[in-house]
Amino acid sequence: MKFNKSILFAGALLLAASCSDDKFSDVIPLPDNTEESDNGEDNSPVIGARDEQYRPQIHFTPAANWMNDPNGMVYADGVWHLYYQYNPRGNDWGNMSWGHAVSTDLIHWQEKAVAMTPNQYGDIFSGSAIYDKDNVAGFGNGAILAFYTASGEHQQQCLAYSLDGGVTYTQYEGNPIIPNTDMPDFRDPKVFYHAESGKYIMALAKGWDCSIDFWASSNLKNWTKLSEFRTQNGRMNKGQWECPDLIKVPYNGGEKWVLIVSLNPGGPTGGSGTSYFVGDFDGTNFVADDLEYPLWLDSGSDNYAGVTWSNTPDGRNIYIGWMNNWNYAGNVPCNPWRSAMTLPRKLELVDMNGSPVLSSSVVKEIDGIAGDWTQAVNGICEGGDAYEMVVNLQPSEKSTFTVGNGKGEFITVNVNPGAQNIVISRNSSSGATSFNGSFSLPGISAPYDINEEKLELHFYVDNSSVELLSADGKTAITCLVFPTEVYDRISGVDEISYRRLSSIW
Repeated sequence: MKFNKSILFAGALLLAASCSDDKFSDVIPLPDNTEESDNGEDNSPVIGARDEQYRPQIHFTPAANWMNDPNGMVYADGVWHLYYQYNPRGNDWGNMSWGHAVSTDLIHWQEKAVAMTPNQYGDIFSGSAIYDKDNVAGFGNGAILAFYTASGEHQQQCLAYSLDGGVTYTQYEGNPIIPNTDMPDFRDPKVFYHAESGKYIMALAKGWDCSIDFWASSNLKNWTKLSEFRTQNGRMNKGQWECPDLIKVPYNGGEKWVLIVSLNPGGPTGGSGTSYFVGDFDGTNFVADDLEYPLWLDSGSDNYAGVTWSNTPDGRNIYIGWMNNWNYAGNVPCNPWRSAMTLPRKLELVDMNGSPVLSSSVVKEIDGIAGDWTQAVNGICEGGDAYEMVVNLQPSEKSTFTVGNGKGEFITVNVNPGAQNIVISRNSSSGATSFNGSFSLPGISAPYDINEEKLELHFYVDNSSVELLSADGKTAITCLVFPTEVYDRISGVDEISYRRLSSIW
């Protein structure tokens, strides 16, 4: 989410008031946007042990300070780049900049210096990046081009380019590339190349107007509006639209287009959530199929503003989301950092009850930090701070079990074949919840395919999160939890296998 002018000051006051234990003076500031100072000293962020209470061990977090939306995700020269909305000055929302981390395997991340900070056009809000291999924009072969929303008096689209592998960026002298002086919400450019039309396409969200604009360019500098997408589905119009992503996905021997749209509020559990439309795109217009919307990419409470990487080497649609919810994002009890990303996931289209749905599976690279599979003894998973656990159930049989720890803290999982859903209950029994009244959720519900021969559930458990993904990818629930110690045992299921996941730090 990006605050518009009308709520910026009020939002800042609310965050400050609700997080009185996290004043700017109490957090660890990170260096300015340079990796090396004038005197030759290294100014890269100090990573530290990353062993604080609740610190994720297999999910990306910055060493310190506030983080939200993933931005500018691009693969270039063997490196996965993850930029993100970041406050270099504190652990609350503000001073929006692009933080930066890199990886060679999508799992281990190295935090780099801040890539872009506010400029004359405003804060650096969300956006995307592409690898300009053939110098279409004229900045140089292999330049990384970052398209972002500058949020000042107005929200306008700007362009910056990097000639050093994404470490530092130069602002394009012709900014803003898409000016705006009248729309209050106009943001989050996602750019991709549309081979069929030979043009670059940009998707832009228009917030409370509940619509997506599509623009086109042949040189990545001059843009022309093509069309607008909106829906009459009232359920999809209960919140502002943000962070669009239009991707082409194989399906039944052909291809479909999927438009990802983040909603806030109006998510599946209240607050924020990530939805999508399935349809067709002809280079000008996106037309959604006649399906029963909303379709949720993740039915949990804590997967928002996610988009996919560009220029992936093998053509996979790889997604990552912000693991939080605007209902309580400013209150979660994490210090000196606040917020994590989900595990990277591969997105595919599969059939469910005769209709196409997005499936999510953790990328295969997770095997690089995984130990051997073993059976839990007496329901205990000796997986340390993070592990993957698999539970097999009969999809036609009702089941209730808990995932918890030796301190009596747990979440409850209910499998309901009659309703064809899986429901997770997160409440005061789960761990810390009193930091925000909306954090307790008695019913986090996701559909599952009762027609499958078996229901295989994968739980990715970390210090402060549980990601539940079915083996077929049709069920996804991402859930923050703040127990006294990591959940390491399950009650109510006989056969449990698990494998330890090593810390990425």
